[in-house]
Order: sequence, then C-alpha cells, then structure tokens
Amino acid sequence: MTGDNLLGVPETRLPPELEVTEALDRSVRSGEDLAAIAAANPTSSLVWALLSDAAYLAGHHIESYAYARVGYHRGLDALRKAGWRGQGPVPWAHEPNRGVLRSLYALRRAASAIGEADEVDRLTAFLRDADPTAVDAIEAASADALPPTEAIVIRGVE
Repeated sequence: MTGDNLLGVPETRLPPELEVTEALDRSVRSGEDLAAIAAANPTSSLVWALLSDAAYLAGHHIESYAYARVGYHRGLDALRKAGWRGQGPVPWAHEPNRGVLRSLYALRRAASAIGEADEVDRLTAFLRDADPTAVDAIEAASADALPPTEAIVIRGVE
C-alpha cells in the first residue's frame, strides 16, 4: 500500500478517449458544436461535463445540472467497466479520468446552484474519496480558462 490509499483498493484508470479528444481539438479550430460531439460520443463524460460548464457559465443551472447528471452516470458506467467497485482512487493525474471527475464537480456545482444541499454533500465526499486534489485542480483549470481580470473589469470615466 502506498500514498494516501489506506484501503488498499487499486486505482481506477479509464482508457483514453482518442476520438473524443480529437473531436474536441477539431472543435476549437472549426467551431464544431459540443452538442454534435456529444451526439457522436454519448458515452463520454468529458463532453457532458463541458456542456454542463457552458450551460452553467450562461446562467442555465437546470440545463447544467442535466448535462452533468448524464456525465455522472456515463462516468459511473465507465468506471465500473474499468473494474471500479464503488470505492477507491480515481486519480486526476490520469488524464482519461478527468471527464468523470469534471462531471462530478459540475454536478456538485449545479446542485448547489439549485439548492440540492444533500447532493452537494454526497458529491463533495465522492470527489474527496476519488482524489482529494481533483477539486483544486478543476478550479485551477477553470480559472486558467477565464480571461484576465482586467479584460472583464468595467472602467468608469473619471
């Protein structure tokens, strides 16, 4: 047993989603719609997490919750298929795991926005148990994606 894994349960490491990664890379260049990528790759929790993020940023918290809920369930399916038995580490450092962890985070965020306190608590524990570094990593990545503060400050006339 090594690290913080006191249960001795092996890490779950999902396989890469090369088609999804390539489609997302193309979408940045071509403007392809995330919904089209989700329709072509409905089992990808990463795409559902990204849809949830977009809806949340637009102020559409119910839609964000719905997208994240799909990503959460698709992520659970993927984890189980990879041997996960309802507990144990799902490391953020393993990039293919990030879609599931981002879906959990997005669901927690949207649940908070709509007042689902019990679900927020449950998802907070789930994320902490999966990887205690995931929330900080997701928040840091989200902050990096925002424009510099100066770009969004409205300056008054003096």
